[in-house]
Amino acid sequence: MTISIRSVEKQFARYPALRGVSLEVQPGELLALLGPSGSGKTTLLRIIAGLEFPEAGQVAFDDQDVTFASAAVRKVGFVFQQYALFRHMTVAKNIAFGLDVRKAKDRPARAEINRRVEDLLGLVELGGLGGRYPAQLSGGQRQRVALARALAVSPQVLLLDEPFGALDATVRKSLRKELRRIHNATGVTTIFVTHDQEEALDLADRVAILNQGSIEQVGTPQEVYDQPASAFVCSFVGETNRFDGAVSGGRFVCGSVSLAVDCADGPKTAFVRPHDLVVAPEGFEAKIVRVTAQGPVIQIEAQTASDQRIEISLARQEAGSIAVGQTLRLAARKVHLFDPAD
Repeated sequence: MTISIRSVEKQFARYPALRGVSLEVQPGELLALLGPSGSGKTTLLRIIAGLEFPEAGQVAFDDQDVTFASAAVRKVGFVFQQYALFRHMTVAKNIAFGLDVRKAKDRPARAEINRRVEDLLGLVELGGLGGRYPAQLSGGQRQRVALARALAVSPQVLLLDEPFGALDATVRKSLRKELRRIHNATGVTTIFVTHDQEEALDLADRVAILNQGSIEQVGTPQEVYDQPASAFVCSFVGETNRFDGAVSGGRFVCGSVSLAVDCADGPKTAFVRPHDLVVAPEGFEAKIVRVTAQGPVIQIEAQTASDQRIEISLARQEAGSIAVGQTLRLAARKVHLFDPAD
């Protein structure tokens, strides 16, 4: 199933939620809609689902115009953040619900429904728990039930709105792996909304980054991280140190910070990721104010001679015997430069 979003606009009262958004989702792709709160990502997902309708633009499934078609006609599966399970129904009944409520002529035989439920329980690794009720499950297990229920109706498209938002960090990580495994097993075109950059980069084939109702960039996780298209993308995806200054004669200068760059002269905003800062004899000075060990990485907070706080990530073997109060000289492996207006 290919999903085509063409110049979609949506407004709530006087607030523009989507501004001419266009996006192509490829068959069998797992795409993340990533952005801060209010960026329009959930509105876009609901328009794809048929739960909201745009003021302008078009939504097409495999070149079929479904802009104003109902969710039922679109055959989408939807997984919400809060599970939305029926408390009075067993796990098996929850999964079978979408099949059970079909009209008699469209409803599979009971044996087929039961077989489908058992297959899905196995797929989401809840085999043997079909007789339990939602209250007897953990949060992670409930979200797996919600996913199985969405898959039970054999959707053309699977949509997930912040599916792991209500779970703790350890369970979220585990479920991300499970969702990737299930996606690979089913091949259903899948779109999920998240504000968690780590989640998007870890799980998705491609990431669409939204900001103030517009798409800033669409690309693979590596592309949006290593080749950000705008200052917003660079600052939103991954940790960065930001410097506002100017380029002159192949050097970017911001206060006491001076970095070698390949760019025309003029005002620029520079971003350097903490792991791209390296100790170098000819670099700019920064005094260490805090050191934290995180496994094989040493996280350093330092202050430049012009009083700007920066973050540095060094491998243990690179860090050596550093301590608070020590002065480092730093250079950058890679600098991302943008015009100040960006």
